[in-house]
Amino acid sequence: MNIKEAKQEIVNTVRAYTSRDETGAFRIPFEKQRPLLLIGPPGIGKTAIMEQAARECGINLVSYTITHHTRQSAIGLPFISKQEFGGKEVSVTEYTMSEIVASVYEQIEKSGVQEGILFLDEINCVSETLAPTMLQFLQYKTFGTHRIPEGFVIVTAGNPPQYNKSVRDFDIVTLDRVKKIEITEDFDVWKEYAYRAGIHGSILAYLEIRKENFYSIRTEVDNKYFVTARGWEDLSQIITVYEELRIPVTENLIVQYLQDPEIARDFATYYELYNKYRNIYRIPEILEGNAPEEALAVKNSPFDEKLSLISLLIDSLNGEFRDYAQDLAVQKSLLETLGRVRSSLKECDTGAACGIRALDVVQGFRREAEDQLRRDLDAGMLDRGGEKTGRLAIEALTELEKELGIRGTGDARVDFGLCKSWFDAREAARQTAVKTAGDHLTHSFEFMAKTFGEGQEMVIFLSELSAGFYSLKFVTECGNEAYYRYNRLLLLNDRKQQLQDEILKLQGLV
Repeated sequence: MNIKEAKQEIVNTVRAYTSRDETGAFRIPFEKQRPLLLIGPPGIGKTAIMEQAARECGINLVSYTITHHTRQSAIGLPFISKQEFGGKEVSVTEYTMSEIVASVYEQIEKSGVQEGILFLDEINCVSETLAPTMLQFLQYKTFGTHRIPEGFVIVTAGNPPQYNKSVRDFDIVTLDRVKKIEITEDFDVWKEYAYRAGIHGSILAYLEIRKENFYSIRTEVDNKYFVTARGWEDLSQIITVYEELRIPVTENLIVQYLQDPEIARDFATYYELYNKYRNIYRIPEILEGNAPEEALAVKNSPFDEKLSLISLLIDSLNGEFRDYAQDLAVQKSLLETLGRVRSSLKECDTGAACGIRALDVVQGFRREAEDQLRRDLDAGMLDRGGEKTGRLAIEALTELEKELGIRGTGDARVDFGLCKSWFDAREAARQTAVKTAGDHLTHSFEFMAKTFGEGQEMVIFLSELSAGFYSLKFVTECGNEAYYRYNRLLLLNDRKQQLQDEILKLQGLV
């Protein structure tokens, strides 16, 4: 099973386990809800899909690496209490609440959401003293004397023994109490995630050419060399920041993330070529419809170079498409806030008559948004995109406050008119950016058609656009005639080829 399929399986399990019947009881009794056990190589995204699944389901996520725990921190500390049995008081041993169980309850308090995922990583690497506790946990969902609250789905993960000497094999008794899912690395699935996560174009272009280097673990006598999906993603982030700060990206930096000197050296060489192509082919000019002669001459270049050019185009377009999605989310948030501002002011003819100023109302909603963002971040209920949307919306409301502070009159109707004009100006700028992005996409198709016709390069370009989350969102919501035209054309050509093949088969020629 690949990582995408595993995430969907987690989502399906969460929905099934938290489903209730007409009486409010769980359809699958809590004690019969088997924990999930994900087994797969390190660095392929097991933790990442936990975050994605939790957010998709709108529930909590509490994560622990279980190898960091001792028996005491997992089950709690013992203490002596008094109980009465048969009229006689006796001393008995009880346990303080486990740190892990306490964290689950704390998360419920923070978020106000009762359901969630408790994710325990490296479950098959626990110490000898903790192993019996983990078996009890998998069977009864308890640490010590404290039970995981109902509504929380338990997901565990571990690495196969070839990747970790500390791995303990689970016996049949344990395996018969879990839902075991074996995960393998898959570049094509990771690429879908990579487009959405904004992985650097040089990495996507390189891996399209060198797919065998996407995931690699090899052992020699005196060392271990490895490259993982996590390594590529972390490398992407540091490259992006280094480029913004104009710090050179060197092989010495790359090998810190790709811990295989051969692959690191190969990517470092390609990264230099990628930047060379960026300068030669002048992507901004292609996007504006003014492709330089050097770019048109790529038709006679090696296929690797063509792929690099396509990747540069896709990377630039995806940047605009991500901005489109972000700007739209911010505008929707601001529109909702302005609707609340209007509701607060609608009964006022003037600020003097009702004692309410638009400035005060906007300021109150901005502070409310700041508090909500702080709570959501503290509860871990936002991804990076959601956090950025929240911060940009707050920044925009701060800008509106300044506008009202300078131009506000105190009259509710006049000042709300200022708010509306401010919002309309933002929307006009957004629509201009949408049109620009659409023009850039059209010019890219024109360049591809002029340079490569309807060849495999056009097929690759269209396929990459169709595979990207933000590019597909942009085309679906804003439309683009060039995209639709070439998509229909290529589909028609595929159908013609299928019919020709069928005719040849009937004639016995193939």
